[in-house]
Amino acid sequence: MELRGVFTIFWALCLSCLIILVAWKKTNKGGKLPPGPTPIPFLGNLLQVRIHGTFQSLMKLHKKYGSVFTVYLGPRPVVVLCGFETLKEALVDQGDDFSGRGEIASIERNFQGYGVAMANGERWKILRRFSLTILRDFGMGKRSVEERIQEEAGFLVEELRKTKGAPVELTFILSRSVSNVISSIVFGNRFDYEDKEFQHLLWMINQSFIEMSNPWAQAYDMYSGIMQYFPGRHNYLYNLIEDLKDFVAHRVKINEASFDPQNPRDFIDYFLIKMHQEKNNPHTEFNLKNLVLTTLNLFFAGTETVSSTLRYGILLLTKYPEVQAKVYEEINHVIGPHRIPGANDRPKMPYTDAVIHETQRMTNIVPMGVPHIVTRDTHFRGYFLPKGTDVYPLLGSVLQEPKYFRYPDTFYPQHFLDEQGRFKKNEAFVPFSYGKRLCLGESLARMELFIYFTSIIQNFSLHSLVPPDDVDISPQVSGFGNIPPTYQLRVVAR
Repeated sequence: MELRGVFTIFWALCLSCLIILVAWKKTNKGGKLPPGPTPIPFLGNLLQVRIHGTFQSLMKLHKKYGSVFTVYLGPRPVVVLCGFETLKEALVDQGDDFSGRGEIASIERNFQGYGVAMANGERWKILRRFSLTILRDFGMGKRSVEERIQEEAGFLVEELRKTKGAPVELTFILSRSVSNVISSIVFGNRFDYEDKEFQHLLWMINQSFIEMSNPWAQAYDMYSGIMQYFPGRHNYLYNLIEDLKDFVAHRVKINEASFDPQNPRDFIDYFLIKMHQEKNNPHTEFNLKNLVLTTLNLFFAGTETVSSTLRYGILLLTKYPEVQAKVYEEINHVIGPHRIPGANDRPKMPYTDAVIHETQRMTNIVPMGVPHIVTRDTHFRGYFLPKGTDVYPLLGSVLQEPKYFRYPDTFYPQHFLDEQGRFKKNEAFVPFSYGKRLCLGESLARMELFIYFTSIIQNFSLHSLVPPDDVDISPQVSGFGNIPPTYQLRVVAR
């Protein structure tokens, strides 16, 4: 067994050297990859790109090599894109060329190219078109999505009242409420906050997001060819996602047992209708694998990203009580103390809107973006990117770009306000990504963030347990995602 391991490592070293050699040769045949630090066999640029701070390392290289450069993550070359103009040129102006989903090896074992988030080619186009249609049309003739959010915000307010101003940690209080919005869409019902299975699901989602940002996962993405044969923490993420898949598959079976195509109840039912319509098509993408994994994509993203942003936003409001006071003043003026906030209030509340946008900019939940690949041989800014080249569009480089944000490292809501205090759009605001791979749930997330923020501040004042100047907003983990720190605060009824 030990001898086999030695041979595995030996051949992996040889293969990585060969890959690097081939990649170097490609730069001299009809084009070239962008410049970057010189890699060394097997390690690639591991000396320059730390797995404990990948985004920060890439931003340092950005200063040296410009807005387009190549790094080797292990034996794999990756083209890195930085800055708004660069991302716009690639993801919008040449959107078809850059529309492929890059492989994330740490979760590829779970998804294997299925599900809307990880799919490519026609599969991705079909699943995205279908999912967007259902998310946009869902609730027509029934309760609207806005009503669902308002209902859950109301449950959250009641849950926060129970704390009676005692110190509280909000991670799962917030995620239970937020998750119930997407749960009502994909599963057709909300969960009781005390439901043990629901609580375990949320814990697994939270742990999965943390593990995806853990250095172990990033090491696996670099060296999956070797690490897949060895035990270790990198297998923990795989097991978590498999358990989440099992839950979704079980919900699909429940829906199938009581399925009525004339009365679809949720996303799963609409997908089942398409499966029945195309059951005689051997090439259909409406199959069980895509149903389970697309539902999981929506459930996961609809739970973790919004709840993490809310946790960060509440932390920022305890650090900047003067901002919290101005938000409350605007809420009191436009909505009052008793009416439930709604989406139509947003245009009348420029300061609150600016605070929410600045919260998203500062929290920078997925700073490296989700990897892309080029779908065909592509010329970009004088360089040649062969079909299948991995591309990292650094969303964080845009959200911190001084050209578009005067104080990029400071919480400054005025980034989104003009001189008259009116809300000002900023084209470099790209927390939901950009171009053809724009987040499916962007409009839902925007509505949730507004209604949740305003409902919380309308009813409570938020107080940190330490002086505001001592509030630490540094992420708990920073990798694929910026994980909010764990903290306690007091939520005091107004």
